[in-house]
Amino acid sequence: MPVLKQLSTVVIDCADPTALAAFYQKATGWEITHNDQDFASLGNGTPVQLAFVRVDGYRSPGWPDGTRHVHLDFTVADVDGAAEELLGLGASRPEFQPGDGQWIVLTDPEGHPFCLTSATTGE
Repeated sequence: MPVLKQLSTVVIDCADPTALAAFYQKATGWEITHNDQDFASLGNGTPVQLAFVRVDGYRSPGWPDGTRHVHLDFTVADVDGAAEELLGLGASRPEFQPGDGQWIVLTDPEGHPFCLTSATTGE
């Protein structure tokens, strides 16, 4: 019997939890469920939330920097359209794009990479 029953929160270290939560709130449409200078979270009514915690002296992971780190993947109906919209919200598109066009890597305003993939990829 598994010990871990349900993933509840993906927590992302950052310099400014409020600003990063606002970016992801605009990007996902999820509601901010908590917000203060050291911690912010958002969710959409499902058991899993995104959270952001302030880390003094935080430095972004960089992309690609040769070290392993966690990143988020989002499924979207129109990858190019979603990328353009997210760039307008403050995301960046790094030059290095692996995957031969199967997905797009973006970085959030603090440099965390995340990927956009088509809803039809893998079907």
